[in-house]
Amino acid sequence: MRQLILTDKDKCNLSYTCIRVCPAKAIKIEDGHSQIIASRCIGCGHCVTVCAQNAISYRTEKEMTMDMINSGAKMAALCDPAIAGEFTDIADYRKFVAMLRELGFTFVNEVAFGADLVAIKYENLFHNFQGKYYISAKCPATVGYVEKYHPELIENLAPIVPPYIAMAKVVKKKYGNDVKTVYITACTSAKDDARTINNENRKIDAVITFTELRELFNSNNISEKSVKFSEFDPPFGRKGGLFPISHGLLQAVGINPGLLDSSVIITEGRTNFLQSIEEFKNEERLNQHIDIFYCKGCIMGPGTSPGGKKFTRRTQVIDYVAKRLNNFDHKQWEKDVEEFSALDLSRTFKSKDMRLPVPTEEQIQSVLQEMGKSKAEDQLGCGACGYPTCRDFAVAHVQGLTNYEMCYTYSIKNLHTYINKLNSANEKLRRIQEALKKSEEKARAEEQAAREAAETVTTMLNKLRAGVVLVDENLKVIESNRKFVSMLGEDAKVIDEMIPGLKGADLRTLLPFARLFETVLHSGEDIPNRDVEVGDSILNISVFTIRKNKIVGGIIRDLTAPEVRREEVITRARNVIRDNLKTVQQIAFLLGESAAKTEKTLNSIIEAQKLGESEHGQGK
Repeated sequence: MRQLILTDKDKCNLSYTCIRVCPAKAIKIEDGHSQIIASRCIGCGHCVTVCAQNAISYRTEKEMTMDMINSGAKMAALCDPAIAGEFTDIADYRKFVAMLRELGFTFVNEVAFGADLVAIKYENLFHNFQGKYYISAKCPATVGYVEKYHPELIENLAPIVPPYIAMAKVVKKKYGNDVKTVYITACTSAKDDARTINNENRKIDAVITFTELRELFNSNNISEKSVKFSEFDPPFGRKGGLFPISHGLLQAVGINPGLLDSSVIITEGRTNFLQSIEEFKNEERLNQHIDIFYCKGCIMGPGTSPGGKKFTRRTQVIDYVAKRLNNFDHKQWEKDVEEFSALDLSRTFKSKDMRLPVPTEEQIQSVLQEMGKSKAEDQLGCGACGYPTCRDFAVAHVQGLTNYEMCYTYSIKNLHTYINKLNSANEKLRRIQEALKKSEEKARAEEQAAREAAETVTTMLNKLRAGVVLVDENLKVIESNRKFVSMLGEDAKVIDEMIPGLKGADLRTLLPFARLFETVLHSGEDIPNRDVEVGDSILNISVFTIRKNKIVGGIIRDLTAPEVRREEVITRARNVIRDNLKTVQQIAFLLGESAAKTEKTLNSIIEAQKLGESEHGQGK
């Protein structure tokens, strides 16, 4: 069985409205949108009616219905008495019946007669209850809620089928078990309830809502203008037509709803629904039966058109029943009741306990602490999350039904914290942006300076008469001047026009002596003034390190070029003269030393000679 209530994550705006109205707490927020917990859902459809985004819908059985009609099978439409409050736009109910026949239904029956049969059963039950009090089981949502969340009250559910099942049994008996039955109702919960009860001869084959029926009329171009009058098929209901109004079922058999003499509490609507069941279970002095609708009567069920007014619909239903009773054949009704009184209208119920383990006080307090609600005054709750108090929310959180983001105050507090962090981050970002701006301005200035320096260097390099080239560790050209390019020939000049300075070119493809550059890259030792013969030219090459093992530069001069040759001759002549001058100076120094010694020796000889001659003269 496909899931009854479905959500559209693309439409969900996380308003939590659906969670607030769900009596079974069968909706949770997961992956950024609401999701139905199918096992917990009672199919009341309240979430469908309150979702302003139309993000929640119920399972449609339109196609199933049309497939059965198109198969040629005998079809019976079982119309909930609430149709009088829904189809007010159709002037005469006989037109409505004719439209159903035009759609393909063989028989069109009111569930009002089934309600009469069920009302008689309730009258007998309430008058002979023998001290045991009951909860009416005519509302499928009520049955689902008790079975799942108050299974201890299953024995208190009135063991009587709802009116539409009773009517299905009547139709099967009157027209044959091969008749396919489609229940037309305002109740979404009946879609699953019918399948739960269908354990015998499949009494209901499909359930469609009033809105689904309108869609079928429109898609098949059926309107009251295109059909003639047609009457419902018998048997006809009496006061059972009041069934969709609160306490209408009991009035059908004259059970007095007066305060002083009634033993039945009659109520409707979500809040009263939950409170009445809770008090029925816990209050020893309640001592009354409960006749209950989850909705505000079937006339306001989720399968009706949106925007309907309760009291207008209520009036329409009452007026319709009153008009039908004006010419009502009571004797025929009594015969019909007698004919079908032997039908088994009993029902049993089954526990589908979905109650979750109650958390420990320690677990509850831990959640409240994390939510920032450790104080009792902070736990009153705003109800925005869908739970009456923060404590109830904490219990549901431990049970896995909620997350912290569903708490309004928690989210606001986190939002403020986030905003403060965001403001702090924005301030840091502003300072960083200012620093980046200054850094960018500085970088631009440095880039401009570097560009100007590079242009200056390039200009200076181009002024040199010698070829200059810089290469990286892979011998790829980083920079070269025009002289270097011109030394390489015309092909290199053409390339230089497209790639200035031959940047990126492999030096090994440009120079036959690239190994000199490779040697300096590896050794880190410069090679100055190395003469290399290349063709008819003699090149003087000096290779030097700029960044050790990373970048080297080379200066290349063509010694055979006239301007270089003259300069080189002069340079080398000057070097020779300088070397000769050093030699002459050394010779002169040596000669000077020798002359001084000779002079000294000669003087000594002369002095000695003079001394000898003087001694010789005295001797004479």
